[in-house]
Amino acid sequence: MHTTHHKGRGAGFNPPNRFEELEVGPPPSDLAQYFDDPDPPSGVETRFFLDHSRSILAQNDSPDLGFTYSINPYRGCEHGCVYCYARPTHEYLGFSSGLDFESKILVKRDAPKLLEETFSAPSWKPQVVMFSGNTDCYQPVERTLELTRQCLQVFLRFRNPVSIITKNALIQRDLDILVELAKEHLIFVVMSVTTLKPELARTMEPRTSSPAKRLETIEKLAANGITVGVNAAPIIPGLNDVEIPAILQAAAERGAVRASYTLVRLPYTVKELFTHWLEREMPDGAPRILNRIRSVRNGKLTSSEFGKRMRGEGKIAETIQQLFKASCARYDLNKQPLKLSTDRFRRASDLQLQLL
Repeated sequence: MHTTHHKGRGAGFNPPNRFEELEVGPPPSDLAQYFDDPDPPSGVETRFFLDHSRSILAQNDSPDLGFTYSINPYRGCEHGCVYCYARPTHEYLGFSSGLDFESKILVKRDAPKLLEETFSAPSWKPQVVMFSGNTDCYQPVERTLELTRQCLQVFLRFRNPVSIITKNALIQRDLDILVELAKEHLIFVVMSVTTLKPELARTMEPRTSSPAKRLETIEKLAANGITVGVNAAPIIPGLNDVEIPAILQAAAERGAVRASYTLVRLPYTVKELFTHWLEREMPDGAPRILNRIRSVRNGKLTSSEFGKRMRGEGKIAETIQQLFKASCARYDLNKQPLKLSTDRFRRASDLQLQLL
């Protein structure tokens, strides 16, 4: 322990705050089968803090998102995806959207309890809730804390439908709960696949599961009767747009029945982070890729305009959309509409009556 005498001060160091900072140990050894962990980050220690939020569902009013409520047990994300549009949200917490976003993680330890309280309220109307509307609910710390798993148990107990989007194979750990949700038509899982190239994924999404593990996860979920889809996202023009057919084919062959995509979004400081990464990792291709992104963003690197921010505009954006649609048709994706059940919902009072 490093201590220093500061003139006029009694304490020589800052001990950890036993109420605010969490000490997170190694995950259980039986979870090793779900991972092919990348090298741990060097030089920057991941720290975890308690988030004292009094509610757990975030309400969305964006017309181009297909859900009203989302749940995020964690703020910040260890996955470290360089393009992540959620990075600027860390600035509201007094942190940076750069290294802080992936190394200072806020943990909502009360998430399961708050979710149960929400579903128990007479005002709650059963509807689909999206897991990971902002940061990934299966990021590495979930191996130890199991907050997502505990929340899924609440969804099952109340029979409220839930949709999950993730990049992490850890979701396989919770197959027992997902299978029970699937029996009641309460679950839809989307695996996000940005690229099939392991080297590119490793540098662009350093602490996510490998592409092979993600495809394996799609296969295992589908084999267990869980409706699963693939999200080819984000599509970065000039970098991974050519992979759309291969990603959709690989996912469909493993049991995915639905597919979606979004174009890369680089709001605020994410533009600088992504540009720096691109110039560092692929200096020869950086100018071309940045120009392609500008071509779908009306000369800029991002757009927040509803109706355009997810799909872009211009000829390249139209070509990407046509390629996606043609690939979906070729691999029989999005053939049937998806509808999760809300008529199976039951409150705690209903459960008590059943016991009587």
